[in-house]
Amino acid sequence: MWERLLQWDRNAFIYLNSLGIEEYDWFWSLVTQTTTWIPLIILFFILYLRHFKGKDALAMILMTIMLFGFVMALMYITKEYVGRLRPNNTEELSGLVRILFRPEDYSFFSGHAANSFAIATLVVLFLRSKLSWVWVFYLWPLLFSLSRIYVGVHYPLDLIAGALVGLLMAFIFYRVFTKILVPYLGLSHP
Repeated sequence: MWERLLQWDRNAFIYLNSLGIEEYDWFWSLVTQTTTWIPLIILFFILYLRHFKGKDALAMILMTIMLFGFVMALMYITKEYVGRLRPNNTEELSGLVRILFRPEDYSFFSGHAANSFAIATLVVLFLRSKLSWVWVFYLWPLLFSLSRIYVGVHYPLDLIAGALVGLLMAFIFYRVFTKILVPYLGLSHP
């Protein structure tokens, strides 16, 4: 069963990666860079500040930063424990796929997927009662995650697992925020 799942993952990666077109390499290379998304994170914080009182907005910003740090730590521990090689570091795939980046660390699970889904979900949970269009922020983790296949550094299961971890951690952090921090610190419920 496990071998069949890994074979599907490998085949899905090869297929999806092969859909890449050289003319779009610049776009996906830009999308996959973490620094490209810094303005979006700043926008999230500005939206917190615009739609919530100072103390509430500051607590949301700090909760978002803590979520990021927690997911990063969990990702590093998991990658070292699982030790799955990235597609770009697998010799059997080297002639079959397009590789635009060559990170040397492990693959499972994707920190890009986990953190982008975690932050987007927390932002949606905080702002859903204030902004009806807040769901559009899920385009960020979708593009960010797809870029990781395009540039050749993650298998689909790395991204799916990362997305699920990110979603779960965001819901846990939101629950802690609303059930513990809101009453304890006298914050407004988002």
